[in-house]
Amino acid sequence: MRTVKVEYYRKDEKGTVIIMYEELREQARAAAAELVEAAGLQKGNIVVVGCSTSEVCGERIGTASVPQAAQVLYEGLMSVFAPLGIYLAAQCCEHLNRAIVTERAAVPGAELVNAVPQPKAGGSFATAAYQGSLDPVVVEEIRADAGLDIGLTLIGMHLKRVAVPLRLSVKKIGAATLNAARTRPKFIGGSRAHYNEKLL
Repeated sequence: MRTVKVEYYRKDEKGTVIIMYEELREQARAAAAELVEAAGLQKGNIVVVGCSTSEVCGERIGTASVPQAAQVLYEGLMSVFAPLGIYLAAQCCEHLNRAIVTERAAVPGAELVNAVPQPKAGGSFATAAYQGSLDPVVVEEIRADAGLDIGLTLIGMHLKRVAVPLRLSVKKIGAATLNAARTRPKFIGGSRAHYNEKLL
């Protein structure tokens, strides 16, 4: 994973949110670590991440992309996921139809699409993921094992069924609301069925 040194993001005199990049990195790291534990994630699992850096920095989604914020958020998440062998799948914005950027190894045999995300067409976070991946690919969809939604970007379309909301202690990253989810296999068979407690 490549890293970029950044300083701080400060809004102008009319702004109300002043964010230190190191604080963003730590919030992302803490959220990732808590998700791994709460969702019981293991090597080879995939976490879909939707992220609006506009929301993180106190603006309305899609209006103020901040590549430097995306970079430190990506670094914070990957500091947890990469050592555990967990794949990050970055959801692009609606301009790329919410396509997914991930490592080729995460999606063997998948049909790839040809797009290179940019801050204004795909989003800053997807751009950071593309630039930080060892062998990045873009796919139209994925079925992830868990997810982090930073700024209410709507990641549900990329989660396996059945999605289960998680209430993390980290409620916000920067100024953005944070939602999280894990997934579980469907229950089938009705009242006589017995279930594997390890999969609940």
